[in-house]
Amino acid sequence: MKLWKRNVVVAAIVLFVCVAVYLNWSYNREDDTADAGKTLGEAALVGNQTSDPLVSTTPDPAASPTPSAEPDSTGTGYFASARLNRQQARDSALSLLQEAAASEDADQAMKDEANASIQTMASLTVSEAQIENLVTAKGYSDCVAFIGDNSVSVVVAATENGLTDADVARITEIVMEETGMSASQIKIIEAQE
Repeated sequence: MKLWKRNVVVAAIVLFVCVAVYLNWSYNREDDTADAGKTLGEAALVGNQTSDPLVSTTPDPAASPTPSAEPDSTGTGYFASARLNRQQARDSALSLLQEAAASEDADQAMKDEANASIQTMASLTVSEAQIENLVTAKGYSDCVAFIGDNSVSVVVAATENGLTDADVARITEIVMEETGMSASQIKIIEAQE
């Protein structure tokens, strides 16, 4: 009976983490245009030139960033934010699972289940990274993947003409090969700038 209760607690924790990741993603998707700060690792001051609107190399306070730099920072900001939120949620869940596995009060079955959950989380992380790398290798500027229990969501940077059926098929094929899920379990979302 104790084993069953512990399994339910671990499953509930994993479920809450997945819900938190999704909620962070959905709320931050709407707030992308409101971000006024710079993206971590974005600014590079080389030769006294930068495209960062917060770092000005001219004494003129009315100087604005170049028009070509503005769309890139918006698109990249969403993807960086989504990856950061996903990683923070995973780190939180990982620390809970590691505490459960290291607990002296836990029986061996609970420790084994926590370790299995940790391995599953690591496998999902590798699969998401592989999907993101393969999609960007196909010529898309950026993407972020979220793998759930029975579904995969892939958010792709908007293209000039929007995603075509061929684009969706190409991305779906990549996800199916990496995860083994069917096309009905895959959701492709185009990030609007």
